[in-house]
Amino acid sequence: MKQKNSTNIFTPVLIGGSLILLISFAIRSTFGLFQIPIADEFMWARSEFSMAIAIQNLAWGIGTPIFSAFAEKFGDRKAITLGLILYAIGIFISSSASSPEAHQFLNILIGFGIAGSGFGPILAVVGRTAAPEKRSLALGITTAAGSAGQVIGPPFAAGLLDIMPWSSVFIIFAIVSILTIILVPLLKSKSKISKKEVGENLSDALKEALKDPTYIMLFLGFFSCGFQLAFITAHFPAFIAEASSPIIQGSLISIVCNSVASLGALSIALIGLFNIIGSITAGAMGKYYTKKYLLSIIYTGRTIAAIAFIMLPITPTSVVIFSIVMGSLWLATVPLTSGIIGYIYGLKFMGTLYGIVFLSHQIGSFVGVWLGGLFYDVYGSYDIVWWVGIGVGAFSAIIHLPIKETPLSERKLIPA
Repeated sequence: MKQKNSTNIFTPVLIGGSLILLISFAIRSTFGLFQIPIADEFMWARSEFSMAIAIQNLAWGIGTPIFSAFAEKFGDRKAITLGLILYAIGIFISSSASSPEAHQFLNILIGFGIAGSGFGPILAVVGRTAAPEKRSLALGITTAAGSAGQVIGPPFAAGLLDIMPWSSVFIIFAIVSILTIILVPLLKSKSKISKKEVGENLSDALKEALKDPTYIMLFLGFFSCGFQLAFITAHFPAFIAEASSPIIQGSLISIVCNSVASLGALSIALIGLFNIIGSITAGAMGKYYTKKYLLSIIYTGRTIAAIAFIMLPITPTSVVIFSIVMGSLWLATVPLTSGIIGYIYGLKFMGTLYGIVFLSHQIGSFVGVWLGGLFYDVYGSYDIVWWVGIGVGAFSAIIHLPIKETPLSERKLIPA
């Protein structure tokens, strides 16, 4: 019996949560591909649709602690079901929206839908049900499932856009989202919360966390993760289309990518593919190495990769190499950050506490997407935003170093 428990990491909760994240992120990762088709159809400035995606990311961030708190009070499955319903409604109505304001408003609904079916509630339920020695790896596997969605989503969306208008693709995505509810019943299992945590309440847990400098550093450090990821997801396909179009003809990669649009989809898919490896590896390493140092290394790696990419000539080959490197570091921060929060502050309110830190991630996402569109319209280039992303990445690499990676309950017992 003991041997069975030691090998059973792929529980129904982990499988169900991973599949929901895969589908949710498959859809979410495609929105950058719609930027040019929608802007061209309605003759919008690039910043108009960028603002819609930026609002979506901000709503996702605001919604994550709300849905996490809802899940902790009323149940994980109810919260995730509500999120998928909102996701489907927002995408479906957006398919017929024809003004920037309508898309921007509806992306609030989409953002809340992503929050309800995203990292906050899913990682919390996986973390609470995983054995302590398997928790970091379980969080890494679940995060990697979201990355798998990024592999599937963009090429699937690009293929659909070749044969139907963007509005029809939105309708298909809405149907997929609502059908995902059939996976929710898998998210039922006994929690691993300790007896001591059972008597804790949310307000006390929040007060203790907010007074802890470590929690503030985690909050501030996660900003750059959101900035970099959202900017690349929303603007990289368009950036590639404009930067590499004069040189793609005749390149070896053009055999695989017969257009700059498909190169953009390939780049996002490559990021997702190598993120599967990176997320699982980071989750596994989190069991053996200090998580704060791993986070600092990841942010340093991203910063170096971005500097090299923007300083060297943009070619199809450099796009592929950058996508592979950045993909390996993409969401590797998530199992480590969520793992630190669960380890330091306990599992009972892990979802809400992670959700608040994730809000910083999504504020960064909002700024990254919005500045990308704004600066492109003003300067005709994304260069300034790339350098801003490099700067905040370096900041995150530094601010994680002073974190005290010790459970808060143990720190209270240590004399000052």
